[in-house]
Amino acid sequence: QVQLVESGGGLVQPGGSLRLSCAASGSIFSIHTMGWYRQAPGKQRELVADTQSGGSTNYADSVKGRFTISRDNAKNTVYLQMNSLKPEDTAVYYCYSSLFSRTHGAWSDFWGQGTQVTVSS
Repeated sequence: QVQLVESGGGLVQPGGSLRLSCAASGSIFSIHTMGWYRQAPGKQRELVADTQSGGSTNYADSVKGRFTISRDNAKNTVYLQMNSLKPEDTAVYYCYSSLFSRTHGAWSDFWGQGTQVTVSS
C-alpha cells in the first residue's frame, strides 16, 4: 500500500512564506511524477506545480516566480516553497504522485489527504 503524507500548511499573512512537504511511502518501485494541486472553496482542483523524474518542472502561471518545487528522490519526498503568498493562494493543497506500485504491479496516481493553506491578515 502507498501513502502520501503532507505537512507544512497553516495560516500566514500576505507576503509571507510557507514550505509544504510530502513524503511517499509503502510498496513503491519507481516514481515518475510528484507534485501539488490545490482546491479553493467553490473552485475546481488545479495544478500548482509538478516535477518529473528527469528533473523537468511545470508551474501554474499564477505561481511562477513565487513558488518553487523540489524533490528528494532518496527520500521519495517533494517540497513546495511558497513565497510572496497572496490571499488568492488560500486553498487546500494536495500532494500527488504517479508511481509504480509493487502491490498493484502498475503505474497509478496516488493522492495525499490535503493540507490547508490560508493567507490572510
